[in-house]
Amino acid sequence: MAPGVPTKAVYAERIENAQQEMKRQGIDVLLVGPSSDLVYLIGYDAHLSERLNLLIIRQDGTPDLVVPVLESFLATDCEPTVTLRRWEETESPSELAASLIGDTAGVTLGVSDQLWSTFLLKLQNAMPDGDWTSGQPILAHLRVTKDQAELDNLAEVARLTDEAWHEFVESGQLSGLTETQAIERLGGMMEKRGIGLSFGICASGPNAASPHHHTGDRVIEQGDSVIFDWGGRLNGYYSDVTRTVFVGTPTEEYRKVYETVKAANQAAFEAVKPGVPAEEIDKAARDVITKAGYGPAFLHRVGHGLGMDLHEEPYLVGGNTTPLEVGMVFSDEPGIYLEGNLGVRIEDTVVVTETGAKRLNEATRELTVMD
Repeated sequence: MAPGVPTKAVYAERIENAQQEMKRQGIDVLLVGPSSDLVYLIGYDAHLSERLNLLIIRQDGTPDLVVPVLESFLATDCEPTVTLRRWEETESPSELAASLIGDTAGVTLGVSDQLWSTFLLKLQNAMPDGDWTSGQPILAHLRVTKDQAELDNLAEVARLTDEAWHEFVESGQLSGLTETQAIERLGGMMEKRGIGLSFGICASGPNAASPHHHTGDRVIEQGDSVIFDWGGRLNGYYSDVTRTVFVGTPTEEYRKVYETVKAANQAAFEAVKPGVPAEEIDKAARDVITKAGYGPAFLHRVGHGLGMDLHEEPYLVGGNTTPLEVGMVFSDEPGIYLEGNLGVRIEDTVVVTETGAKRLNEATRELTVMD
């Protein structure tokens, strides 16, 4: 299937699925503000501002979308999946929401995690009798496994990201460029493919020992390990990939670290199967790195979910016993970071299949040298 945006029928089905999950979890009303959750449910990418946009879903019936009148023209495509409830500048959207929901005594209201606290406080003040709780368990349940259309988008944006990397590796000399110039070069290759550079880290030499380094003006030199962690976006879905290169002739230490991280990446990949606890994927990678003597230098979890957000459930970390399910998509990104010296991370996007795992990224994981 060619990647694209969902149809109205898909959004209607997602609302119905949300309502079924609300009944199962005992949530009477679900409140969703501007966020990827809102886009997922109805396709509306609302402005995030001081003006409240709010989706109100009950266990049955058509949801309401509370929307400022000046932005309501942007939301008309959401009808008839939702009923638009426009509010004027002099009106209180919180009071409008309260009037639509009605008596909240004994009513459980679930709130999406990405709703600003200023809006939540005003809504709670307008509905003080409600039983307020997180709506995240509902939304996470809906979004944690991807349907085929979502997988198609994720596969295509990953493929285009791999293409950009292949061109980048062949693009010329890396030494002499600043980190900023290097990531801008890679970003240009992403732009050529229509997916842009949604985020990008270039960390060179000793900076590569900082997993979330802020790309800066350090000049890349011969003898540097250089981590590139970047991604683009297609139809609302992200790519997220990391590759590490060496500038010049790799040292024996670098070769050992690189091969250890590569083996850990493969071990995590091979551990992925439906029903396996999420923490076991982290353990598979960590065991390889620990056995090689670098355990304390693996500073983060092995992976996180990926989709309409760069970081979403499931999180592959010790203590998370959530069983993997077919259709879950997440990163596989072990790393070793030697302070003041070097760092290596290899990251792919992986989808859980009925028989194991499938990588969406196939840019080479072999040790790569650039000038």
